[in-house]
Amino acid sequence: MTPDPLKSLSDDMARGEDVIGAGRGTSEKDQLRRKFDELSVLAGGLAHEIRNPLSTIRLNLELLFEELETTDAPGAHRIVRKLRTIQSECGHLEDILDAFLDFARAGQPTLEAVDLTEVLRSFLEFYKPEAEQHRIDVRPHLAGDLPKVKLDLRLIRQVLANLVRNAQQAMPDGGLIELQAFQKEDRVVLEIIDTGCGIPQAAADRIFDVFFSTKPSGSGLGLPTVRKIIEAHGGTIHCESEPGKGTRFTLSLPICPPEDSESAATE
Repeated sequence: MTPDPLKSLSDDMARGEDVIGAGRGTSEKDQLRRKFDELSVLAGGLAHEIRNPLSTIRLNLELLFEELETTDAPGAHRIVRKLRTIQSECGHLEDILDAFLDFARAGQPTLEAVDLTEVLRSFLEFYKPEAEQHRIDVRPHLAGDLPKVKLDLRLIRQVLANLVRNAQQAMPDGGLIELQAFQKEDRVVLEIIDTGCGIPQAAADRIFDVFFSTKPSGSGLGLPTVRKIIEAHGGTIHCESEPGKGTRFTLSLPICPPEDSESAATE
């Protein structure tokens, strides 16, 4: 069997992250971090190199469509259908590249001390029209006195969008999404709970594996990217699910040291 270079690369990146978080010496962690950064740059460069000829293919497909629309040659409609299939697969490849780039960049957050409750309220205001369109009731239960946490706002919004839309897809006929945020010791905990179809145990054990997906057109990078982002914030993510009853994702993030919270308040 021919090795999959993207799978090998992602495995190297994951191994590097596991060792970095395993409590090794500072020097060894620095070396592994540099290796991980190099792999991230390589992944990004590889994705861009693939995207360039892919864009050329899509452009030439559009030109072929224009020529075929003006011809009455026998079999033209059949050719158009085949070209549409190729165009669709090109779009799928671009989606995978976007997901891969997101995965490669996810371990490099720019952190600032923020109020998670306000971040969640802002996100839910943005998501509300989409929820209503899909007949989904969103119920937030957000503590108003949470300590600040250090977040990269762009990456955390990516996490929220991924988890909420996964829940949405698990409830095609509508349902309920609950968001609960509270403090537990020196952590801020966020739970995202849905009443969807749930995840079979065999799949639940693998949902954070790179390139594993239960969706026919899925990239298998959405939830691994979510985990990578949360771990880059010093946090953890855990999934509990029961088929036919729903799914709960639990995110835990470290609270800001008091000096960081005070500094953010005076800016």
